[in-house]
Amino acid sequence: MVATDNSREMLKIAARAADAKSGEDLVALDVSEPLPLVDIFLMVTGRNERNVAAIADAIEEDLLEAGHKRLRREGRQESRWVLLDFGDLVVHVFHEQERVFYGLERLWKDCPVVPIDLPAPAAQE
Repeated sequence: MVATDNSREMLKIAARAADAKSGEDLVALDVSEPLPLVDIFLMVTGRNERNVAAIADAIEEDLLEAGHKRLRREGRQESRWVLLDFGDLVVHVFHEQERVFYGLERLWKDCPVVPIDLPAPAAQE
């Protein structure tokens, strides 16, 4: 199986929301082969708990506004690792230390990377 167009559209919305809140090191993996109920994992790093919460909130808000249904949200209170489950797309927003410790990229290393299309940064004068 391959990630669907719907999941790729959800990824685009989530990635742009994360980028707008200074999310770092965005990585998307196509996990549709080993996980038949999920197409894409998006992993994002925030610099601190406040940034992790802001990134997760922005992603959730933009996906809900686009008409996608959230199935589950975990970790928002601590904001060290927030998981947002939107069915075809599962977003993991990590604090830097948690991302390194849990190493989801290593766990899912056999899954193909999904390119993320982000707007180019504005040129500074």
